[in-house]
Amino acid sequence: MTLLECIEGPEDLKELSQEQLTRLATEIRDLLIETTVRTSGHLGPNLGVVELTIAIHRVFDSPKDKIVFDTGHQAYVHKLLTGRVARFGTLRQRGGLTGYPSRAESEHDLVENSHASTSLSYADGLAKAYKLRGEPDRTVVAVIGDGALTGGMAWEALNNIAAAKDSRLVMIVNDNGWSYQPTIGGLAEHLAAIRVSQRYEHVLDYIKTTLSRTPVVGAPIYGTLHGIKKGIKDVLQPQVMFEDLGIKYVGPIDGHDERLVETALRHARDFGEPVLVHVITKKGLGYAEAEQNTVDCLHQVPAAGAAPGTWSRVFGDELVAIGARRPDVVAITAAMLHPTGLAMAGLHPVVAIYSTFLNRAFDQTLMDVALHQLPVTFVLDRAGVTGPDGASHHGMWDGSIMQLVPGMKIAAPRDAKRVAELLNEAVEVSDGPTVVRFPKGKVGGEVEAVAKLGGMDVLRSPAGGLAADVLLVGAGPMALTGLEVADRLAVHGIGVTVVDPRWTKPVDEALAGAARQHRLVVTVEDNGRAGGFGDAVARLLRDHDVDTPVKTFGLPQEFLAHGSRDEVLDEAGLTPQHLARRITEAVALRSPGDVPETAATEGQPVE
Repeated sequence: MTLLECIEGPEDLKELSQEQLTRLATEIRDLLIETTVRTSGHLGPNLGVVELTIAIHRVFDSPKDKIVFDTGHQAYVHKLLTGRVARFGTLRQRGGLTGYPSRAESEHDLVENSHASTSLSYADGLAKAYKLRGEPDRTVVAVIGDGALTGGMAWEALNNIAAAKDSRLVMIVNDNGWSYQPTIGGLAEHLAAIRVSQRYEHVLDYIKTTLSRTPVVGAPIYGTLHGIKKGIKDVLQPQVMFEDLGIKYVGPIDGHDERLVETALRHARDFGEPVLVHVITKKGLGYAEAEQNTVDCLHQVPAAGAAPGTWSRVFGDELVAIGARRPDVVAITAAMLHPTGLAMAGLHPVVAIYSTFLNRAFDQTLMDVALHQLPVTFVLDRAGVTGPDGASHHGMWDGSIMQLVPGMKIAAPRDAKRVAELLNEAVEVSDGPTVVRFPKGKVGGEVEAVAKLGGMDVLRSPAGGLAADVLLVGAGPMALTGLEVADRLAVHGIGVTVVDPRWTKPVDEALAGAARQHRLVVTVEDNGRAGGFGDAVARLLRDHDVDTPVKTFGLPQEFLAHGSRDEVLDEAGLTPQHLARRITEAVALRSPGDVPETAATEGQPVE
């Protein structure tokens, strides 16, 4: 049995010797590599925080003391130290451990949201709440990377924290110079100046040497740390920005020296006011393949890059082609060039971002872009079900949220050819914002239209003399799913017209006339049902006094668990088999006797 397998919770760490802690760190890295290579996951960030996480759990008493991980990419080590070693092999698998902190998994997990820059706000609120409740013996710890520290929410929180002089709050800046990719911007350059300084190693040696001679209890240690810090100020000045806010600063600390980190954290904890501990770590430490990876230090395994044949790669290639002939088109990414691929000054920005990350920018999209009718194209990668990243990453909200924005136009390509086609149409829009949304993964086969309906593509008409029973409108790749549904229904004598709307906002008014010629309208979308494309179609038909009933199929308005895309879609009933059965039932209810009873039997698949 390994030492790691003997760790059932944080308390088991507290009696280990330094030699055992070193052995434990090695075992953790071995298990991280072995597991993530098999299941996929965030490897680089976790390899870089092994010693730091061990030190946190030796100093603080989780779950009494609350630990908040910003983003959560680096929480695997925390999972291993809080009783989840035996289940770690199920990481990111359906029914297994999630890839982020999860309250359902452990009382040691508090914040599940994997979006960046929120940890300091959570921690500030928690610390103030414990003070109000008269619980002065509880400390809140926020672990935030230098990448997340660049976010506006983090700086708003720092402003509030600085005013709360008696909050028991320890902020750990895990500074490795990376988010997904190298951190950029003014703050990043400031912190980088510390890491690349020729005197940096001498400073770390100075800290280690001085701390080793410092008493280990009471105020003297913090006084020594404070004195050391003032000495460093003259050499590197890393803490000026924080001290100007009135926040106590300790660092920079070698984040891979567990003893040193632990000593600093103990006295930051005992200081009784907000303290920022600046820890320097190396992303991917201990795994040569990660350390030498110049793209993202194996941020995620397998690499999250836009591989050939993926939606992301198709988009990226087409954007390069557009840029070659359109000097006014500029590309903007959220420091995630490889995963995802000013308008007022006469340019047309194309903003590449994960679908779920656009949620936080709704107000800016609404008031700063749409209100001014600015030509900005948002390209939303990972729209719809994304798979093993879970609830915080399923891009199932944008199709509804963006429906609310006046003047917004939303494109949903069904295949690779339509990605290029619709992206080109989007950048031609000059009087307002546009969205192009597509899922994660490989692009399916291309399907050409057999006819046009307004600006929409008709992919299939009722064959073999079948009546126009169902008008099936599938958004994006769901149009291809609609073709499979049509094949299943045709076997049972139900005629289906399959339409790809191409643009899901505004809804093409030609649908109203087509709906009158069918007995049932069905919409299918890889988005939450509430307020999505289906609801927009139903509203259009009501506005045109069309009496044809509408059935809308989409993702349930819930926080969906992790699993493969196929598994999640199957559970949501968005597979050809499920859809065919439910549509058959709907047709049968509206025309008794016209559809074979066997096709409408509950639970029986329509083949």
